[in-house]
Amino acid sequence: MTELMPLSWRRRRICAVIRPVWVLALALATVVVLAAPNFDRLLSVFSQRWSAGTPTQRFDAWREMVLSNAAGTEADRLKRVNEFFNRNVHFGDDSAIWGQADYWATPLETLGRGSGDCEDFAIAKYFSLRMLGVASHKLRLIYVRARTGAGDAASTQAHMVLAYYTQPDAEPLVLDNLIGDIRLASRRPDLTPVFSFNSEGVFVGAAAKDAAAPGGLSRLSRWEDLLRRAQVEGFE
Repeated sequence: MTELMPLSWRRRRICAVIRPVWVLALALATVVVLAAPNFDRLLSVFSQRWSAGTPTQRFDAWREMVLSNAAGTEADRLKRVNEFFNRNVHFGDDSAIWGQADYWATPLETLGRGSGDCEDFAIAKYFSLRMLGVASHKLRLIYVRARTGAGDAASTQAHMVLAYYTQPDAEPLVLDNLIGDIRLASRRPDLTPVFSFNSEGVFVGAAAKDAAAPGGLSRLSRWEDLLRRAQVEGFE
């Protein structure tokens, strides 16, 4: 992934004084708004692509998880969704799963394969929480630089997590496939936020002087394509 300028964990809407290409990208990223899905339609689409057996069992378990937590608190919903995907989906590279260097899977595709990379985990959790009524403005899919190792052996790698904000300027909670529990961002010093987005828009930088980051349009086009494919599957 292309290196981008770091940003604060506190959310900042992308400034209006930016390259025109980012204005277009922001418009594209907001064309689809998620709503409660039709599980019958989702199952029909899922069954056409994935055979009976383990994939269907994962779908049924996911549906039950969503339905059984609809009345819970947002804290409960975060915990259940995070636990479900971290326990039921195995980590894998896109090249091995999809035969592509970088593929953003819909939640149904991730459930069907039973495998995904960090982006797929974050996307599946985002969709599931939206289905459970968590407002999109409380959620951000965030690219981070994750530090691994310590001392002179430390290095960083591109990674994606899902962040949840109780209030617009609150310190977010981080949902991550690498760690089982949900932690405040201040308890994740190994993560440096770089670039964030959701179905409402794109968030980079903290001031109008910040330049648009390289590669932004290509990333947003993947997100737009993902949202459209998910809508076709039954996510509305």
